Amino acid sequence: MSRIASKRSTKALTLALFLVGLALISYLKAWWPGIMLVIGIPLALRQYLLGRHYDMGVSLFVFLGVFITVQFNISWEILLPVLFALGGIYVLFREVLESKEEPEDEKEEDINHEIEEDQHK
Repeated sequence: MSRIASKRSTKALTLALFLVGLALISYLKAWWPGIMLVIGIPLALRQYLLGRHYDMGVSLFVFLGVFITVQFNISWEILLPVLFALGGIYVLFREVLESKEEPEDEKEEDINHEIEEDQHK
């Protein structure tokens, strides 16, 4: 799957969304379980923009699952451990099964970014 945006713009967008989310939950004094949305939604957006749609689905499943469980007083003794375990197992298997090498376009983008930083110094 291809990326929708560059790493740099993705980072800026998700950071902005995270900060707006922090502002909202601090203004509304809704830290718990609001923090689960403030962390989960920017993370899922980042994964979507970078073309990692399966990761986005797992992130939304875990973070929204925790939020819904707490917000609507669903019995969490079984559900929350299952959500976290499934998320952890997915991340573990994804890292083991994926290649350790970065795609060429990401390497090229990182090199270009380093060159730009050196020129601004």
